[in-house]
Amino acid sequence: MKLKSGCFLQCLCLDEVYCLLSVRNTAVLAKDFQLLDVYRKNYLNNLQFYCFLCYMTNLNKDQIIESQNHRTQHIMLLFDLPDQNARGKICFNEFYMVACLLLSHKNHLEKQFIHQHAGPAFQLLDVDGDNVIDFNEIEATSFLFNIQKEELKMIFKDFDISG
Repeated sequence: MKLKSGCFLQCLCLDEVYCLLSVRNTAVLAKDFQLLDVYRKNYLNNLQFYCFLCYMTNLNKDQIIESQNHRTQHIMLLFDLPDQNARGKICFNEFYMVACLLLSHKNHLEKQFIHQHAGPAFQLLDVDGDNVIDFNEIEATSFLFNIQKEELKMIFKDFDISG
């Protein structure tokens, strides 16, 4: 999953050490969130989030995600993952996390992002919320970090201490 060139997120940069936005960039992101929040409810629903990701990322290109159904599954999974309390809404804090994740790809800071935000990254990968990440969960969310399947197997083997 990568940002499209020319989208407004391309103008923002993450701090290379902490993988966070500056105060000024966070204010810009907050204004953009307000523009997306057309109902003025301080959250985005799944359709608003879907449109945002289709416009901002390559998740809407058929050559990247092989079928329309598969593409929709990725976007809806990305909606459900930060929505840990299953409210069906993405608030600004959750939107901020997704934006930082997207920007980590742009700046090639995926490893630093995972290291600096290990707790939230773990929660994103723990699809079923059982506090254990199995290979199926990592495989289902690998598009978040642009990890190929063979590399994914090696990483999982390195970190799988419970067998």
